[in-house]
Amino acid sequence: MKLWKKLSVVTVTILSAATLVSGAAVICRSMEYNQKKTAESGEQQLKSTAYAVSKDLENGILQGYSGVTKNSYIHFVMRKYDASKFILIENNRVVCNMTPFELVNPEDERWSGTEVNSLIQNRGGQYILISGKKVPSAGNVEYKLVLVQDISELYGDIRKQVYFSLIFVLSASLVSVFFIFLLTKRILRPLQELQKAAKEISGGNLKRRADVHTRDEIGAMAGAFNSMADRIEDQVTELSQVSEKRRQMLGSLTHELKTPMTSIIGYSDTLLNVNLKKEQQERALWHIYKECRRLERLSSKLMSLMGLYDNDSICMEEVSMQELFEQVVSLEEYHLKEKKIRLEYSCSMGTRRIDRDLFESLLINLIDNAIKASEEGAVISLMGQDNVITVRDQGCGIPADEIKRVTEAFYMVDKARSRKAGGCGLGLALCSMIAQLHGADLLIESEVGKGTSVTIAL
Repeated sequence: MKLWKKLSVVTVTILSAATLVSGAAVICRSMEYNQKKTAESGEQQLKSTAYAVSKDLENGILQGYSGVTKNSYIHFVMRKYDASKFILIENNRVVCNMTPFELVNPEDERWSGTEVNSLIQNRGGQYILISGKKVPSAGNVEYKLVLVQDISELYGDIRKQVYFSLIFVLSASLVSVFFIFLLTKRILRPLQELQKAAKEISGGNLKRRADVHTRDEIGAMAGAFNSMADRIEDQVTELSQVSEKRRQMLGSLTHELKTPMTSIIGYSDTLLNVNLKKEQQERALWHIYKECRRLERLSSKLMSLMGLYDNDSICMEEVSMQELFEQVVSLEEYHLKEKKIRLEYSCSMGTRRIDRDLFESLLINLIDNAIKASEEGAVISLMGQDNVITVRDQGCGIPADEIKRVTEAFYMVDKARSRKAGGCGLGLALCSMIAQLHGADLLIESEVGKGTSVTIAL
């Protein structure tokens, strides 16, 4: 059963039950009130009549009268007090009853007291209110006066009220069903919109949002739902981008591995199947060694780059930038001497909160690129001031239309020259990732023939 149907059924049921219960309570209260008023009125009438009858029958006035004369006198007395409602009992025997009802038990002790006692009897669907008391001071004879009232009309009114209440509840329920249907459909419309949006999003439409603007809990839920959808879309987009980058990286890696592997296989096959001179064998072994070292560098940088993709939890600590610069210069000293390149550096940055190992790798890669791009005798500068680190060389430079792509994995401006220098196109991609993890910007400025400047803005 749909939610709006459940709400309608429950609401109508509760409303009908509440109406019936409240109606029954009102009817019962009304019945009690009317019975009480009728009984009180009868009690007053009974008391006054009993007192008057006692005066007419006092001092043994009926003593000495014969049966017929006595009955005639009693009937004469009772007619004065609306005898059609009263029954007179003498010594537990009815002596006057001009009511249309027969007193079932004239010996009932309830009529023997000085206080009025009452009971209600149902005689064939006719409701009778019987009230009685002892007639005071009626001589030596015990008289009891009983008032009989037909209250069937009260019960008839109750039946009419019950019938009217049932008709009212039925009519109100039918009207309520109609309005509750409209109301619940309107209230649940935002939930239906949320359901449609959820289905479309699960079907792949990540742009879909719930069009709900109510200022209630459902509106708040719709806002949270849309925020969740935004987050999901961002994460899916991010995952798609990472997946695409990895796909491209895998394709590039396959291509990059093909060249050194071809050389290694070719030279190995030559060594195995051709009788070469010692000098030729050494040259072949040197080529195999060089290509293996290239594969080693390629795998090392690729593992570093993949590690950054998979795990962005870095160990941040306060690091002295001066000590970091000195460490990097010390590590690069051999490469600098090998190409007869001078590295000038200065640092006035104090300490910064960074991952020491990653930042060291970042600076080493930038300096390695500068060394590869520079000729013998060139000067490379490493400067650190305020929140800016700059690595500048006097090398061959990068064409303007290539600068945006140099941070892509395996992208090389001059592939032949890069491979000759031992490059694999992963250095700047690794640098870009490390900078992003530190919340820094990597800015590359270059001019062909004049050199390149790489700036890291922390």
